[in-house]
Amino acid sequence: MPLLERSSRLTTPLPGASAHSHGMPFVPDQSRAERTSSYAVADFPIPHGREEEWRFTPVDRLGDLFRDEPTGLCLDWEEHLPAGVTISGITVEEWQRAGLPKPGDRAAAVAAAHSGGVGVIDIPAGTELTDPVRITLSGSEGQLVHGHLWLRVGDRARTTVVLGHTGHAAYSEVLSITAGDGADLTIVTIQEWDDSAIHLGEHDIVVGRDATVRHIAVTLGGQLVRLNTNATYAGPGGTFEGYGVYFADAGQHLEHRLFVDHDAPQCTSHVEYKGALQGESARSVWVGDVLIRARAEGTLTYEINRNLVLTEGAQADSVPNLEIETGQIRGAGHAAATGRFDDEQLFYLQARGIPEDEARRLVVRGFFADIIAKIPVAELQGHLTQAVERELARTAYAAPEK
Repeated sequence: MPLLERSSRLTTPLPGASAHSHGMPFVPDQSRAERTSSYAVADFPIPHGREEEWRFTPVDRLGDLFRDEPTGLCLDWEEHLPAGVTISGITVEEWQRAGLPKPGDRAAAVAAAHSGGVGVIDIPAGTELTDPVRITLSGSEGQLVHGHLWLRVGDRARTTVVLGHTGHAAYSEVLSITAGDGADLTIVTIQEWDDSAIHLGEHDIVVGRDATVRHIAVTLGGQLVRLNTNATYAGPGGTFEGYGVYFADAGQHLEHRLFVDHDAPQCTSHVEYKGALQGESARSVWVGDVLIRARAEGTLTYEINRNLVLTEGAQADSVPNLEIETGQIRGAGHAAATGRFDDEQLFYLQARGIPEDEARRLVVRGFFADIIAKIPVAELQGHLTQAVERELARTAYAAPEK
């Protein structure tokens, strides 16, 4: 099982498999902290695809989302708000004055500048919700839309928020999330777009002192989906957990990028993403950047990405990056693996009378089960399990040649 040095890039065509797993830090040529962040669209040139942050993305499909102009359009909105939760609106200028993280690329800067305002979802301090907040955004006519939401969770509040995306649109969004001191938040974002949809998202998370935030991304639909999830800490003792499930079919490009910026002491992060791919030109990209700054003593962090390639012609890129500026940490590591089905698992199931197609479905279902189980909404777990089953049924995949 060869180790990939320096680049940590895993591109594994069938039938082979490769893996990368070690605790030594990978240091990129440029510190992740040096990338531009700004409210001004002009500070970000239009990407050409050779930039480090865009080199895996088919930017030729995204020209409309890079244009510095408003569209005046919105997605359809459905909501379920438990008692005490409110939604209001503020201007883009008010959001900027709040001191929240600035956009990190051109698409996010355009979305923030031209969203027409910021929708603010407020969960008051001390609130403990047993019923999740649910918001579903839907496109119907392939419209070009810029959106911006701010999820503001008060001190010691405990809640789950489910944000769904469906239909057909070219949608670019910024989602700002602030969790107050001692808060406990699970945010589940689900991408079940139609096959022709495009979705660019930047999710910026600020974890309060002694707070816990779980961000769970489930991406099953869309022609091209690229999500950037960025976590920072507002004080010591915070915990960030980033989980993801994605399933790429023929022609789909599903890309997930994470940046965990450990800039406060005694904080923890754990990132775990799992993906499956099937069909000609199915493509997934996962990039996990972790930066432990000099002042972040006592950090404990780990990230892992696993990909299961089901057919010939699919490609998974997996790039874990770990940058450490202090030796005074509790632990840090990363791992990534991409490969085909485990023959021993299939043999075990088939030896017990389970047909091969059903055995393969059981393996894929089990592959995703532990992450789906982290979603604290039972009916949503069932819905996503069924959605994975539908993904498997979309293409009659063949077993790779041995």
